[in-house]
Amino acid sequence: MDRQSEGAGLRAAWRALAGGDQTEGWRTISVASPGTCRIVAGRRFPENEESLLIGFSTAVVPPTDQLPRGRGFHVSRADVTATGLQGSWIAVSKKATGSLDLFELMAEDLVGSVSAQQGRDEQRALQFVLARIRAWQDFMQREGDGVLSAEAELGLMGELHVLSQVLDAASDLYAAVDAWKGPLGGLQDFSIGQGAMEVKATAAPVGFPARIGSLMQLDDSLVRPLFLVGVRLAVAAGGRTLPESIAAIKEALKDEPVALRLFETRLLHAGYLESAREHYVRRFSIDEVIALRVAETTPRLTRANVPAAISDALYELDLSLISEGRTTLTDTLAVLGGR
Repeated sequence: MDRQSEGAGLRAAWRALAGGDQTEGWRTISVASPGTCRIVAGRRFPENEESLLIGFSTAVVPPTDQLPRGRGFHVSRADVTATGLQGSWIAVSKKATGSLDLFELMAEDLVGSVSAQQGRDEQRALQFVLARIRAWQDFMQREGDGVLSAEAELGLMGELHVLSQVLDAASDLYAAVDAWKGPLGGLQDFSIGQGAMEVKATAAPVGFPARIGSLMQLDDSLVRPLFLVGVRLAVAAGGRTLPESIAAIKEALKDEPVALRLFETRLLHAGYLESAREHYVRRFSIDEVIALRVAETTPRLTRANVPAAISDALYELDLSLISEGRTTLTDTLAVLGGR
């Protein structure tokens, strides 16, 4: 079932469930049965909330207080035995104050996420679905209209360029996508083997300003080897938009549905929503990629070289002025084990 038909099916099911008998409890309509999992649209009365319920035959669903909580929706364990459904169920339900349009997008996405887990161990499939819900939780907690700022768009373009190179070098595409930690708020943007890469993007034509977010970000006593990768982008008619760059990575992952879903989950954590793609019209080309191996002589602030009274710092480096430790992204990946 494609996204458009998923959405139409869910909306039709919720409308059908809204009328008629409103006896207390769950009313449901089956949506899909991928593998041993089952998916139903539901409403629980008297609350009358639009809900998506996902059932598992063998997986153990955590207690409600251990499930994700999000702005606009809530997640709970659901007892639907009165409807004739067996197994363990989680219900993702729209709050009265939540946006129905956004909830529909999330529900459609979860149907696809569950379907992509077909054939996998149920407990792992459940954990993946919960991770997907947490990604939506992060997305809905963001301020604004669901569109990335110009600065965030540029930063994501830089990370995606590096991710594409990691994928090109990888034998395990799932592990390559999982190495992308930036959207999860990781200390560095990529964690590969025992090492890491921090990626900085700029559109500045002169110099290479890179904003460093903490005293730990370039501290190679915490992770080693550690590389700082700078990606200079230029707005150019022949370049790619952000959605086009994302589409290219999805194409590379098309034969690996679990890796593809993980990539889409990371995009949600990063604040990118496919339905907002028309807002990203700038085209970028890659002008330059700088790679630096962080070492003792690298200019940086760490806990070890600032006074103890300074608990943290946000500062800017000009990468164009740093020559020692220069390498290439190809060699960086070779050192990290990505090639």
